[in-house]
Amino acid sequence: MSEGTQFIDMRNDLLAQKTIKGLESRNMKGYYAKTKEEALNIALDLIPKKSKITMGGGMSVAETGLTEALEKGDYDFEPRTNAYEADVFLGSTNAMTDDGVLVNIDGNSNRVSAYAYGPKKLVLIVGMNKVCGDVDGAMKRARNVAAPINAQRFGLSTPCAKTGACSNCKSPDTICCQFLVTRYSRHEDRIHVILVNDNLGF
Repeated sequence: MSEGTQFIDMRNDLLAQKTIKGLESRNMKGYYAKTKEEALNIALDLIPKKSKITMGGGMSVAETGLTEALEKGDYDFEPRTNAYEADVFLGSTNAMTDDGVLVNIDGNSNRVSAYAYGPKKLVLIVGMNKVCGDVDGAMKRARNVAAPINAQRFGLSTPCAKTGACSNCKSPDTICCQFLVTRYSRHEDRIHVILVNDNLGF
C-alpha cells in the first residue's frame, strides 16, 4: 500500500463514519466496507434467500459481484422487472451528502420511483467517490458527472454526451427527467446504504 493510498483510506474511513451517522439520523441504515468483497458480503447478509429481487441499472452493484452472486444463488432475481412487487430493490445513488441525503436523477424514472415508494427494502451500494459536502454539491455531481457518462454509455444524443457537462437541456434524449432528493425515510429498516472504500459507478 502506498503512502498516498493510506491517507485516502484514512480519509474515507472518517468520512464514512460521519455519513453513516447522517443516514441514521434520517432513519436509514449505513454500513462501511473496506473492499468490494466486504460490500458483497454485507449485501448478501441483508438479502434473505428466496427473496424477489430486481434492480435498475446500477453499475456499482455489478462491480461488487452482487449481480453474479444473486444469479447463482437461491434468489428470485430478475433485473428490470416490476419493482413495486419486489422484496428487495438494488441500486446505487448518483450522489449523496456526508450527512446522509441521497440525490438521484432518472430518465424513465423506474429507478427513482422505486427508491421513493414500492419495494420493501432498498440496498444501495455507494462508492466513496459519490459522497459530497452538501446537496448543492451532490446535485452538481449528479448532473455533471453521472448524467453525461450515462448518456454516453447509452449512446444518447444529448448536449452533455458531447460536451461532458450539463447544459440544462430539454433534449428528447435527456436522462434528467426526474430529480429525487431523499432526506428522510419514513419507514424503518427500508433503506440500507453500503458505503465502499473504492471508486464505484459514475
